[in-house]
Order: sequence, then C-alpha cells, then structure tokens
Amino acid sequence: MHPAEIALVQASFRQVVPRADQAAALFYARLFELDPSLRAFFRGDMTEQGRKLMAMIAAAVAGLEKIDALVPAVRALGARHGGYGVTEDHYATVGAALLWTLEKALGPEFTPAVRGAWVSVYSLLANTMIEAQRAAAPAAA
Repeated sequence: MHPAEIALVQASFRQVVPRADQAAALFYARLFELDPSLRAFFRGDMTEQGRKLMAMIAAAVAGLEKIDALVPAVRALGARHGGYGVTEDHYATVGAALLWTLEKALGPEFTPAVRGAWVSVYSLLANTMIEAQRAAAPAAA
C-alpha cells in the first residue's frame, strides 16, 4: 500500500462516517441484490449488523498505516468467516457491493483515484482473509 492510497481511503471514509447507517443499509441492499443467497448469513438486526460492519471498516481504515499490526486481526476474521460458510467467491461480491456503496455515498468525490485506492485496500484485506480461510480449512475438517 502506498501512503497516497492510504490517505485517499482514510479521507474518503471520513466523508462516509456521518452517513454510516445509510451507507451500511445501501451496502447490504446491494449485497443481497447481487447475491440473494447471502441474506441467509444474516439472521439478526440488520441495523446493528450495519453498525458492526462500519465499525470494522473504520478499524481497518484506521489501521492501514500500521498494516503489520492489522494483518493478524484480518487473518483471524478470515479464518472465522470460513466457519460461517463464506466462500472465496463471496469476497468478490462483497467488494462489488462495497465499491458501489462508496460510489453512491461519495458521489463526485468517488474519483478514479479514490476507487483505485479502495480496490487496492479491499484486495489486500480480502486476499489476506482468503489465505487465512484456506489455512484454517484443513484444521476444521
């Protein structure tokens, strides 16, 4: 991750924070539109789930400057997701829903550079989670 990408992600996320509940609702609506089968993973209060999602994104965004400290938490999250039945294909769907949500939330501020920075961040985090999920799979079997 380049410092400029980190700065773009952090600055753009600060713009989303005041509308976090709305952004979370947009994200889940888009996620379930892209893959209705994912709705089965979420049985609780979706407003609370949205708050958890936004808190997790906020923690990840804040931790980008200290990625070595962030990676263990991301790996643990990936290992847990495998136990929930999450597949590798789901990460692409989540990424698409996230980018769509950011585009809607940021409007014209969602420039190609901001989009590219978010793609870099999400790719790094998703790939870290996938690797952890793969590593945990034999232990779960």
